[in-house]
This record gives sequence, structure tokens and C-alpha cells, in this order.
Amino acid sequence: MEFSSTNFLKFFYIAVFLSSFLVACNSKENVETASFEGAGNEWAHYQGGPGRNQYSRLKQINPSNVDQLELVWQFHTQDTGQVQTNPLMVNGMVYGMTATTQPFAVDAETGELIWRKESDGMDSYSTSRGISYWEDGDDKRILYTSGSWLYAVEAATGKPIESFGKHGRVSLKTGLGAVSQDRMVISNTPGTVYKEIIVMPLRVSEGADAALGLIQAFNIRTGELEWVFNTIPTSGEFGHETWPSDVRKNKLIGGANNWAGMSVDIERGIIYAPTGSAAFDFYGGNRKGENLFANSLIALNAETGERLWHFQFVHHDILDRDLPAPPNLLTVTHHGKRIDAVAQTTKQGLVFVFDRETGEPLFPIEERPVPTSDIPGEVAWPTQPFPTKPAPYARQEFTENDISPIASNREELIETFRNSRSEGPFTPLSERGTIIYPGLDGGAEWGGAAADPEGILYVNSNEMAWRISLNPTITKEELAEQSFGQRLYTLNCAMCHGNDRTGSPSSGFPSLVNIESRRDKKQIRNIIEHGQGMMPAFNKFSEQEMKALIDYVNQEEIAEEISKEPGMEKSKENNQIPYQISGYNKFLDADGYPAVRPPWGTLNAIDLNTGEYLWQVTYGEHKELQKKGIPQTGAESYGGPVVTASGLLFIAGTKDEKFRAYNKKTGELLWETELPSAAFSTPSIYEVNGKQYIVLACGGTKLGAPGGDSYVAFALP
Repeated sequence: MEFSSTNFLKFFYIAVFLSSFLVACNSKENVETASFEGAGNEWAHYQGGPGRNQYSRLKQINPSNVDQLELVWQFHTQDTGQVQTNPLMVNGMVYGMTATTQPFAVDAETGELIWRKESDGMDSYSTSRGISYWEDGDDKRILYTSGSWLYAVEAATGKPIESFGKHGRVSLKTGLGAVSQDRMVISNTPGTVYKEIIVMPLRVSEGADAALGLIQAFNIRTGELEWVFNTIPTSGEFGHETWPSDVRKNKLIGGANNWAGMSVDIERGIIYAPTGSAAFDFYGGNRKGENLFANSLIALNAETGERLWHFQFVHHDILDRDLPAPPNLLTVTHHGKRIDAVAQTTKQGLVFVFDRETGEPLFPIEERPVPTSDIPGEVAWPTQPFPTKPAPYARQEFTENDISPIASNREELIETFRNSRSEGPFTPLSERGTIIYPGLDGGAEWGGAAADPEGILYVNSNEMAWRISLNPTITKEELAEQSFGQRLYTLNCAMCHGNDRTGSPSSGFPSLVNIESRRDKKQIRNIIEHGQGMMPAFNKFSEQEMKALIDYVNQEEIAEEISKEPGMEKSKENNQIPYQISGYNKFLDADGYPAVRPPWGTLNAIDLNTGEYLWQVTYGEHKELQKKGIPQTGAESYGGPVVTASGLLFIAGTKDEKFRAYNKKTGELLWETELPSAAFSTPSIYEVNGKQYIVLACGGTKLGAPGGDSYVAFALP
């Protein structure tokens, strides 16, 4: 071709066009990626960012070198017990919590202790999943909870911020009203920070003594209450008509609390708060109606607490179907359009996806008929919502054919199944016993799901059935035949630890038989008064009541005159609910394994652009079964995964004491290592001085695992 000025101009304009086109494409990609929040060199937020996506942009550790990871430091808290913390890393310091909720800071490169703050003596028995960080110039703060208090300390030293509340702390009961002041209120999950406020999740009792689970925002500088959202609406408020008219006067109704934590869209100023069930969890004859805003995702104006939109996942919950984790804020392509979305996982094994601004579902949601209750006075809601996509990540039906083929007592399990109700995921409790599947611990759990900028959601799921019956509460006449201490135990302790004190260790409720050989009376009293792990606090007992209860737990003789103690009336509050559950009992075989056929745990990758699965693998193992030649069965897990821009997924969370890395594109296992103890927590990823680290809290007494006290960090050589 002959060269000419005309051809030159043609080539010039074509080059300019292509250059502009490529720049535009790259800019668009950068804009779309920028709208997705993930952690960079620091891990400054719970679950990695305000969008709770558990995603790291770091790429130093990748599929080609992950098998070279090695332990580079280990920090012992000297405080053995249940540790569920997702650590933070800011300004070269890793922040964590001990088993007895004492915050600390260690050097991010070496694990050497920088500071540690002892909790007040009366507040050291809650389980903590993490802390919150806030800064404004030189003012850098750590906010955490212990007992019923929210604390603020200097990030560099751990010293109390005296100007925050009173001597560095404020009560989590501040905005809950008079009825909640003498009831258990704690917070296992870190607060959500927006500008100069922190919005607090609350854990309350699940019985008739539950506090109101209202959502409160506190000023980070002063500790003053900024706003309160009524999850159980008052007269004249939206949703009040979904309850009995006197709901706020009924002292037996509480809960509807956000305990799992929240997400926040910083740019839009919207808090996304998932809530749990109303209390009592398993009988709602005294709270007939849909019960807004229990079991709902609520979008709130972060400045004012005003409701913008909501969606209720379970109407009139009577199966403890709490929303277990904060939702993920991510961006997906839907019908060719990029949409900022919010995705909520559930215990029932379903994921719902909404437009973040409007609350419109991206995939149709159907109200489907569900079974009715056979309990007198109970009116189960006739339908429940099911998304048409994605498909459930946990099986929804439990039939006779689903009884585990490896169970040594399979015929006995079949007989138990035949005598129980099992009609799908919303089968109400019955006096003859109901199979709850997926079980009370999901499906999804509090560890949360991970998400990446491509719109892929990664969630670990449990496949455990529970079997629970709903029985008439013990009568006053029957109570009168018991000793004073036994009556206190029956009303307050038997639901979890059993009438015979044998508990249900596999469900997290330890046996109290021979407890006197493991704990002295002072330790038992501390646990009763303040709670421990997931056990709530019982601080309502008089001195005589406490002595009688401890004596009964220790199976000691009780003086006859104590049974006439006049303060008994206030311990009968639970007796005003006409039904109680048989206990928190998993449906297990004779050897303690799930009665359902494997897999008992899975790891799932779901493309939320299409609603289709990329892959699903069995997750977790029982080493003793594999030694017998039984293939990998999967296992229950509680911590969540983290994913990286380099293509990895890291997860622990199982009793088998393993920490694993997978190829996030395929689900292929790339690396695993033994931990010093089981880690029922979510890892954190950060970089210091050019080196990438993964830190994980080890130690937990869930599933009967031994306690531990380690924070461990891994890196490449």
C-alpha cells in the first residue's frame, strides 16, 4: 500500500479510537472493581470491610506457591476457651480478643505482645467474634464489648478513652427501656462503624425472659445514644399490626435482635441489619402474626435509623431461623446491567439477592405453602418465602431414605424417624418430635460468606438434622413436689442441660454430671451469673436461690427451710409460656455422627450473576472414619472463608483442626495444615513490609473440641 498523508491520518484516527476504547474499557473495569470493597494491606474491618465480603486484594500468595506456606508466629493468650475472633490488622498491629473478652494488640510481623487490657471482673464471660476500629487524625480507637458494656480504648496503648461514656464505657442497655434493664444483654459480634457512630448488634435470651432486641447507634466520640430502631414496633409504627396489639406491654415477648452483625454501604449511608427470631423461639401462641421485624433484613438510614426497606425471610418464626451472618454487599451483572446488590445467607440453606437501593429481589421469590402446627394455641404462618434462584446450598428434605447408611443403629433411627414429623424445612415442632432440617445451626452460620468482584459467593454449609419436641411446661403442682434447687434448675437450666443434667455435648451443651470434680462453687457461680461461651447470664437469683441452685447442680443435700424462700416467684417467669422444648438435641446415630447420609458439610461457590453453582465440594472430615475406609464425609463448620484476588480460598472452622486452601475457581484442595487446636473463626489477611500474612484465632469448645489460646500467622518463606 502506497503511503500518503491521507493514509497517515486514517491510521492516526484509528489508533486514537482504539486507544480511547481501551482506556474506556479499563476505566469501566476499574470503576466496577472500585465499587466492590475488599481489604488491601490492612484488615481494618470485621470480615475485611464494611461490605463483609471477606475478600483480600493481595496476590503474593497464589495457587502456585500456597503449598509453601509455613507458620511464622504464634501468640498464646494464656486464656484457654472458646475463641471466635476475626482479628484486625491496622498500622502494623494485630488486634484480637481472648476467650474471656480481653482485647490485646501484637506486632503484626512477630506476634510479640504490645498491650493487653483486662476486662472488668464482672464482665469477662462473653464470647467475642471481633472488635471495631475507628480513627480521625491522631485519634485512633478500638471498640469492643464485654458483658453488657461497650468499651473504647486507645488503639496504640489499650488505655480507656475517658471521654467515652463513663470512664471509657457505655451500657448496651441504654436505649432498650425499663423492661430490659435486669435482663441478659451482651454482644458477641463487633459493631458497625459509619462516620462517627457505631451501630451495635445485641445478643439476648431466647426464652420468656428475653430483652428487647432493638438496634442502637452510639456516638464513637462521646458514647451518647444517637438513635434506636424498634425491631418490635410500638403503637403507630410500621409493622405494629403484625403483632398482638399489646406486644410491647407483654414482658414474655422480646428478641427480634440483630446478633449476627451488619453491613454498611458507606457511599449510600445505608446499614443492612439482619435480625433473629422473636422470643420465645419455639412457641408463638402469645405473638400471633407475621412478627415484623423479626427474621428480616432491614435497610436503615445510617444517619437517623429510619427504615428504608425490609424483607422478612421467615414469617412468625417458631424454629429459631435467625439470620446467621451479615449480608454481603457486592456488584453483579443482571440482565446485562451492573447492579449493586446485597446477598443474605440463611440457616435454611437459601440465599436471597436484592437491589441494594430498592430492596427489589434480583431473582423471583415465591411464597410456598408449609406445614401447619398441631400444638394447641399455635398458629404457624401458612406460607414462607423461597427464592427461585440460586438453588439451596443445603438439602431441604429429610426422608427415610436419607438415614445414614453408615449408622450402626440405622433401624433404630428409622423407627425414630417414623415416629417424628418431617415434612420439609418449615415443619413446626410437635409433642411427638420434629426433625428440623437443615438444623438449628444451618445451613449457613455466623462465620459469614465470602464474595469476590466477579459476583461469586462462597459459603460453607452444615448438613445436620436436629430432633426436638415441644412439650407442655411443667405444672405448678409438679414443681411443688421438687426441692427448691431442683425447681430453679428445671425452670432455668433443664432446657439446655436436660432434666438428668447429662446435657447434649455434641450440640454445645455440656453435661453437668460430676461438675463438682471440674469446677469449684465459686467458678460455677461466676458462670451462672455472667454466662460463659454461648451460655447466657442468669443474674436474677437471690443469694438463697443461687446457693440452692449450686447445691442441686452439685447434687448436695438442700436444707428444708430454704425451699420456703419467698423470692421464688421471680424465677417462675419462664413457667408462663405453656410449652417448652425437650432440649437442643441433634439427630445423631449411636456413635455420635449425624443421622443423615453424608455429606455432613459442604463448601459452595455460587455465581450470583446467573444464580448458578460453579462448584460444590464436601468440606471437613472425621479422621477416624477415614481410617476405617469410609470416604470423606464432611463435617460441621462455623468459621467462614476468605478469598483473594490471586484465586485462593482459605477456611478452617471444623473440629478436625485443619486449615485449608482451595482454588476458588474450581474447588480443588491445594494445601492443608494441622492447627494447634480447632479454629471456629474466620481468617484475616494483611501485608507488612512487602510480606503477606494470614492470621487465624485457634481454640474453641464447640462440638466438644478442646479449648485453645493461640493466634497463628502463616506466610511464605
